[in-house]
Amino acid sequence: MRLTDGGLETSLIFHQGWDLPLFAAFPLLERDGGKAALESYWQPYLEVADRHGTGFVVDTVTWRANPDWAGRLGYDAPALHAANVAAAGFARHLAGHLRGSATVNGVVGPRGDGYVVGVEMSPDEAEAYHRPQVASLAEGGVDQVAAITLTYPGEATGFLRAAEAVGVPAVVSFTVETDGRLPNGDALRDAVMAVDHATDGTAAGFMVNCAHPTHVADAFVDGDWLGRVTGLRANASTMSHAELDAAEELDAGDPDDLARRYRELLGRLPALELVGGCCGTDDRHVAAIAAACLPAGGR
Repeated sequence: MRLTDGGLETSLIFHQGWDLPLFAAFPLLERDGGKAALESYWQPYLEVADRHGTGFVVDTVTWRANPDWAGRLGYDAPALHAANVAAAGFARHLAGHLRGSATVNGVVGPRGDGYVVGVEMSPDEAEAYHRPQVASLAEGGVDQVAAITLTYPGEATGFLRAAEAVGVPAVVSFTVETDGRLPNGDALRDAVMAVDHATDGTAAGFMVNCAHPTHVADAFVDGDWLGRVTGLRANASTMSHAELDAAEELDAGDPDDLARRYRELLGRLPALELVGGCCGTDDRHVAAIAAACLPAGGR
């Protein structure tokens, strides 16, 4: 089992005091002190991975580095391409600090909010929308790409088609509401199976992120589809997406309780091979999860 980091943007905002307009971290690579802040953020996670002797997935800081969101920050197509390539290079630099194996993961975010579906794209529209970023990240040298916090199957299908066209392995990560369903109302099981069917199973795996384990536990019911769930990156808080959007303070939850809930899910997810955190989590949470779930923690 491998590790990854926690809540990048929430840590930068609430722990380091950075202003991240539109929740975008990639502009930090161009700001004074930004690279140092990102190095400081990642270092404790790399140390956790080294202590456990396990592999680590280093994400690019590109969750908002797609045309609609970056355009609102003043990035045109050439500048956005350069930003994605630079982010891939920076992630490769971080990966070089690890003693163990490292995977550089090119992060692609949703075209919409991530919590609210908004206007759904067709798979063809999603492929055309995401392909330039996927191509930029591949040019930058990532090992794989992952679409994080997707809210409906059509966008996931288009993203996977874009990755296949570019020739880079790809992972899809859905988010769910407190009832375990995607924000568009689909059951997680149905979404995974629909995307697999539409893409002939080309995804390297599926993940769930940006939801507390209590929100997703009931969705992990018996079925072959559970063998396609390869990663879990949960929020620290039990609050709903709407409540988190309205919150003015960070809810860091209980790292030890979060780790116990991860461990409880291990038996349901036979293919789970990547664990980390999402909003509100930091290196304390990932350290607790590692202790609970990795071989040194008793699995």
